[in-house]
Amino acid sequence: MLNVKDKLHGTANLILRARPIMLAKILSSAVIGIDAYLVEVEVDISKGLPSFSTVGLPEGAVRESKERVKAAIKNSGYHFPSDRITVNLAPADIKKEGSAFDLPIALGILVATGLVDRASCSGCVFLGELALDGLVRPVRGVLSMAIAAKEQGLRGIFLPEENASEAAVVEGIDIFPVRALSQVIGALKGTAHLSPFRVDLEKLFQAPFSHVDFLDVRGQENTKRAIEISAAGGHNLIMIGPPGSGKTMLARRLPTILPVLTFEESLETSKVYSVMGLMPAGHGLITMRPFRSPHHTISDAGLIGGGQNPKPGEVSMAHNGVLFLDELPEFRKNVLEVLRQPMEDGNVTISRASTTVSYPARFMLVAAMNPCPCGFLGDPKRECTCSALQIQRYRARISGPLLDRIDLHMDVPAVPYKDLAGISKGASSGEILERVMGARKVQQERFSRTKIFTNARMSSRHIRKYCQIDHESGTLLEKAMDRFGLSARAHARILKIARTIADLEASPQIRPPHVAEAIQYRTLDRKILR
Repeated sequence: MLNVKDKLHGTANLILRARPIMLAKILSSAVIGIDAYLVEVEVDISKGLPSFSTVGLPEGAVRESKERVKAAIKNSGYHFPSDRITVNLAPADIKKEGSAFDLPIALGILVATGLVDRASCSGCVFLGELALDGLVRPVRGVLSMAIAAKEQGLRGIFLPEENASEAAVVEGIDIFPVRALSQVIGALKGTAHLSPFRVDLEKLFQAPFSHVDFLDVRGQENTKRAIEISAAGGHNLIMIGPPGSGKTMLARRLPTILPVLTFEESLETSKVYSVMGLMPAGHGLITMRPFRSPHHTISDAGLIGGGQNPKPGEVSMAHNGVLFLDELPEFRKNVLEVLRQPMEDGNVTISRASTTVSYPARFMLVAAMNPCPCGFLGDPKRECTCSALQIQRYRARISGPLLDRIDLHMDVPAVPYKDLAGISKGASSGEILERVMGARKVQQERFSRTKIFTNARMSSRHIRKYCQIDHESGTLLEKAMDRFGLSARAHARILKIARTIADLEASPQIRPPHVAEAIQYRTLDRKILR
């Protein structure tokens, strides 16, 4: 017969064995800029009045997660503890935003109460927003989070089904798509089976079908030639012409003659779209070059990026693609001026009191404008009603430093009726693309030991090395500069364009016809804008 002391000792052992773990640590992830970092979600449950507090610099959506988590746990059929719950998001000195912490917080509570074994969660990252009924909703930035998890050598990621395709493009880590909190618990306890999600990368990069083609464009052969040169050398382009001359139609077809995105380029662009939550449903990567066309009422923050919690702007959404600014003089001047730094550096840096983030912004700028406020200056059939002062003020909205970064200036006249009524005899997008790819291959070999990829990115040192011209070409260029009053910056742009024209013709040397054609693409240098 046990004495009183033995009974008390046995009872204490039972209490210790029945006591829950009370502390759980679950891995999750968050995004700064377009890059992700791991977040350790620590959940502590202690005796005291019922409360639920979240620390670690949580933003609004993170602070509100306690209500979603509580309802999701209860409605999934699990017990929610009526104790003091403290959630810490480490590192605690970085602001956390978004709803991706719902799932790891809920899982941490269930691990701390002993429902789920702590060891089953080790080496895995958990992401997802919880609905009140326990379903798991998609979140932003999953692609960057998957890359961060792989770099840390983790074994798997549990995330919403809708985000599985974009995370699965990261090889070397298992992706487990889930629909509900109960499914995650079942997989961790071994009562439900989850298979890793896989994607076929080769299928993703099959030649995409485009609904637009240069065959649709009637006439405008000179402008199509300028666009081909722009695509071949990565040059920025501005088109000047009356309304209805086809400027927008031509610009929208530019992506169809640009080289297909490489895997690295696709990954960079997709990270931006993933962070913004704009990844197309069922597509793991952005495989077509972006074409962004913001309205002229856009703010500087909308174009470049920013906000209290910085987000990418249109220049980053156009990364590795085309940024088209229609009616360029109608944009506010301060908005246009902020374009200068990303056009020069290929990235945007946004500084706030709490953080500094960088977004990629390597794009081709294509702009369109009317020759005057009414749009009919130089039109042989319609009379311009603008005064000289109005025309000067209209064009002065575009600053010289911005024009300095635009290589090709092209006049786009109105299309005559015979071209509109006739059958298009120009090249298709596929035919132009072949020529562009040939020129890009030459540039790839030329710049193989440098950090640039196209002629448009050449510096003064590269121009001196790769854009040497003979005496006849030099004489022609000298006469053009004297006659039209071209500046030194126009001289460098002409040499870059001539180099691209020579590459399109597979010519190692820049010849006089190449220089002559390049000179005609500096229209605005021959007109006073200021």
